[in-house]
Amino acid sequence: ATKLAAPKTKVVFVEDLPPEEVAKIREPSGLVNLGNTCYLNSVVQCLRVVNPLRRGLFAYAPSGNSSQNSIFVTALRDLYMRLDRTSFPLPPSDFVHSTKLAFPQFAQLTPQGHPMQQDAEEFFSGLLTIAAGEMNGKHIIEKAMVGVTDEELNGAANLVDAVFGMKMEETLTCDELESKMEEGEEKAVEPPVKSLDLHRKLVCNIQGGSDGNASVNVNHIMEGVQLSLNGKIEKHSEVLGRDAVWSRKQRIARLPPVIVVQFGRFYWKATPQSQDHAGVKCKVMKPVAFNGDLDVYDFCTDEVQKVLKTARDKALKEEEERIEAKLRGEDVKMEDAKVEVPNEDDEAAALQAALAMSMEATEPPVGPGLPHEFQGIYELFAVVTHKGRDADGGHYMGWVKSDTQGTKSSKIADTDEENQDWFVFDDDEVSPCKTEDVLKLKGGGDWHMSYLNFYRAKK
Repeated sequence: ATKLAAPKTKVVFVEDLPPEEVAKIREPSGLVNLGNTCYLNSVVQCLRVVNPLRRGLFAYAPSGNSSQNSIFVTALRDLYMRLDRTSFPLPPSDFVHSTKLAFPQFAQLTPQGHPMQQDAEEFFSGLLTIAAGEMNGKHIIEKAMVGVTDEELNGAANLVDAVFGMKMEETLTCDELESKMEEGEEKAVEPPVKSLDLHRKLVCNIQGGSDGNASVNVNHIMEGVQLSLNGKIEKHSEVLGRDAVWSRKQRIARLPPVIVVQFGRFYWKATPQSQDHAGVKCKVMKPVAFNGDLDVYDFCTDEVQKVLKTARDKALKEEEERIEAKLRGEDVKMEDAKVEVPNEDDEAAALQAALAMSMEATEPPVGPGLPHEFQGIYELFAVVTHKGRDADGGHYMGWVKSDTQGTKSSKIADTDEENQDWFVFDDDEVSPCKTEDVLKLKGGGDWHMSYLNFYRAKK
């Protein structure tokens, strides 16, 4: 009789694994809604996959006496640790409590005594503000972003600004001077006014709000962001001696590894005819499309564009060489290709190759934690959506790209978009979905529509 051999690898059933190991192989855990806390749950799930932020939280140690801010950051850290150790929904009780202590407005109740719905973007911005104050200093940045240099950080003094912060250059130029000059009159010069500011998100301006301009119709995220970075303001002109119209142009001078785009869906509308004249918060329902990638090249300063263009030109050249090699019938991977020196004794050729490498290495960094030879392309990895026509009601959900993708992913019909695996977090209910489902979240109806889009630098 044939002797049965024992299996080479011991069979382990899921039921026998510890909870933290089960959590790694099953769908991620959801968060229980504790009374209109979907605004919080959706943001927490999207930020959970921002690895530098997670590493910073796990390295965080509050200093001195506990404050409301340190309790808030500690509660967020502990919540992520608990989520990593379970495959079941968790009630974020401690974090919700610490949120209401840190932000008293989030503790407001309805006349019936129920928790009021809050704004997910306000919570996100408040979270970043507190985390920036608590997780500051080079030591925690180095733990979260290994190998980052001062030149890359370019002034970012805390982890939040290193991960999300954009150094924004604003240029103001006076519009009225040239039109006021008569023929033959010497042209007066009003020098442009330049300043630097810090932004932790971009805004996609959707026309139809209080600052709407009917002559501009925004249908895509690129148009809306470009619109928000340019505009007109009234400002005093020293040359004219009065207020004048100035053009405002903002451009990114330091890129972060993660960019968040807020869709301007909510705005405040005055109601002078109402009894209390209090005004009302309204929602813009119009559809604004977005893709799986975000190209920020046109949003950057000339200096940053120069660096990005160098990387793009190199990648384009390598692609052309790969295509040419394929046409010649050669099966060559460009990353494995070597630069051939005609003769080992040819010192001139070797010197030229070394010089080219040294010149390439001196390209200034455009931001911290970015991939080598970054081209300014970001990939969508998370979305916070809002459903409903009421700005002070409705429901928020989080949509997050899966960390593990199948070996093969098909293309979305009539596009070059990869139809990858995602999860949708409806509080404690977690369901799989696809990229094509996420790209439908552009608005225009009563279904969920994008409010916050999260992008990370694409390798």
